[in-house]
Amino acid sequence: MEQELKKASESFTVMNELVLPNDTNTFGNLMGGRLMYWMDIAAGMAAGKHCNAPSMTASVDNLSFKNPIKLGNIVHIEAKVSRAFNTSMEIFLKVWGEDTIHQYQYESNEAYFTFVALDPNHKPRPVPKIIPETEEEKRLFDGALRRRQLRLILSGKMKPEDAGELKALFV
Repeated sequence: MEQELKKASESFTVMNELVLPNDTNTFGNLMGGRLMYWMDIAAGMAAGKHCNAPSMTASVDNLSFKNPIKLGNIVHIEAKVSRAFNTSMEIFLKVWGEDTIHQYQYESNEAYFTFVALDPNHKPRPVPKIIPETEEEKRLFDGALRRRQLRLILSGKMKPEDAGELKALFV
């Protein structure tokens, strides 16, 4: 059976949310957990677009915040599959805030989520491979294998000596 191929752009998802009082902490900033929740939804939509199947979150990488998003600002989340492996997909997310009163946007954070596609019995199922087209898509695609190996090492599912892509960086 021939492996299905899909363009990275086919999974592109945009999600916007307004930061309301119930979304904020005592400093008037969007709570990190609420942003992670929204990011998980956006990543799930991108994964679903790519594999046309239910999928679930397997991991979240290095979520660090550059700038807080304030009460009353708009959160913009962009998600796109950066690479697909056998049953898993790496999704790259970019988040920024928008102050509509002062008319400017500012970067909040970036992250990588990993999702696994599920068959009707809730077991992992194969996903289409990715065709990167833009320079950014190619850069994300090329780095995805190293990021995946690092995730697997950190989760105890791979021995460091088996991570050929990572070893090449240090040897």
